[in-house]
Amino acid sequence: MTDETNKTTHFGFKEVPEPEKAKHVAGVFDSVASKYDLMNDVMSVGLHRLWKAFSVRQANVRPGMKVLDIAGGTGDLALKFAREAGPTGEVWLTDINGAMLAEGRDRMLDAGLLLPVAQCDAEQLPFPDDRFDVVTVAFGLRNMTHKDRALAEMRRVLRPGGKLLVLEFSRIWRPLAPLYDAYSFNVLPWLGRRIAGDAESYRYLAESIRVHPSQQELAAMMERAGFERVEWFNLTVGVCALHVGVKI
Repeated sequence: MTDETNKTTHFGFKEVPEPEKAKHVAGVFDSVASKYDLMNDVMSVGLHRLWKAFSVRQANVRPGMKVLDIAGGTGDLALKFAREAGPTGEVWLTDINGAMLAEGRDRMLDAGLLLPVAQCDAEQLPFPDDRFDVVTVAFGLRNMTHKDRALAEMRRVLRPGGKLLVLEFSRIWRPLAPLYDAYSFNVLPWLGRRIAGDAESYRYLAESIRVHPSQQELAAMMERAGFERVEWFNLTVGVCALHVGVKI
């Protein structure tokens, strides 16, 4: 029997014991939660809003649907899905981090919506089989210790015919990689220090993108988890990608 406490995994460019990764990631998001949305706007020059709008269109949520937003953080996707699903729908906002979830809950209340929220680990979702029509995770999969387990859980809670959407930073078009690296490892930590008072969390962000699976590798992981009709869309020359898979 393998002792998982002896296994290591990536935390950015560092190798840490698997049981400790969640604690390190929690520290990152506890630190940046209050400035998370502002930093997203600044560091992506607002492009993250377009990426998320594209994802919402691909999700094609209709009135009455049940949607699970995993690692939903401050709730910008959940808010959009709630408006699409309408009063007869059901949209859950979940995150493993309590500080991020509190920000998202407050945003929902400010918008006049009372959505169900749950603080939970994507590798052990507290929902029954075949419950949701759509499951989404935006910029959260790369922070998960066992991505294969998380993907399997996402498939489990989807109904047959349901759809998973994974929006995540990915591999940029190769000719632009040197410029992107210079921005990621120099400008992002500087912005993090100036705006959020935390350079290290944004250095981790840059590193975590580099060790996350490529577009092709993530598609293969989704297929191994049992998803079919897997496809991906490169956004902004591959700065991020939206992967879509269906549970048959």
